[in-house]
Amino acid sequence: MTNKKAFIFDLDGVIVDTAKYHYLAWQKIANELGIEFTPERNEELKGVSRVRSLDIILELGKITASQSDKDKWLAQKNEDYLSYLVDMDESEILPGVMHILKFLKEQNQPIALGSASKNARPILEKTKTISYFDAIIDGNDVTHAKPDPEVFVQAAKALGISNEDSIVFEDSVAGVQAANIAKMTSVGIGQASVLHEAQFIFPDFTHIDTSFIESLIKK
Repeated sequence: MTNKKAFIFDLDGVIVDTAKYHYLAWQKIANELGIEFTPERNEELKGVSRVRSLDIILELGKITASQSDKDKWLAQKNEDYLSYLVDMDESEILPGVMHILKFLKEQNQPIALGSASKNARPILEKTKTISYFDAIIDGNDVTHAKPDPEVFVQAAKALGISNEDSIVFEDSVAGVQAANIAKMTSVGIGQASVLHEAQFIFPDFTHIDTSFIESLIKK
């Protein structure tokens, strides 16, 4: 195939299931503050920056905090989150992901990571997937959080591909919206009822056939 498309992947909930570790870290802080933080509430934090996530939790508990307290909790959250990642390995890669990454490499298609996570690189290294990515744009490289499309626009630019020829795999509403705003093809990974704004939706990567990827490349 001679067509070149940019295939851009979110990290948490798309390549690896680190979302559960974010939840545990945020829940610990919420519990300390006397705030009930459920898995349902955690959905609001998907694809959102760490700073905004804390604000959402504080708003939930109707808590007003100083910047020094916020900084302390943000640091604590990251430390707790990183402690969960110490023993991370390839077993954390979500089912079907490697099959698609390998197929894209075989087709010589450019691959990028577009994630709000500031820990993207160590996670890719621990799961031995970093070599599959031609570009990595993460929370250290952007100033605007999804649904602002900055992270995906930067990823496409790093690959030298136009937005219109870019495909984004996302598990969050904000991420899907960001891809759509950037005029990219959005592929939702998760529940159709949640990700209904995506152009294509699959429960997970085991439901994505290589013929679908081929159709995107030829498009």
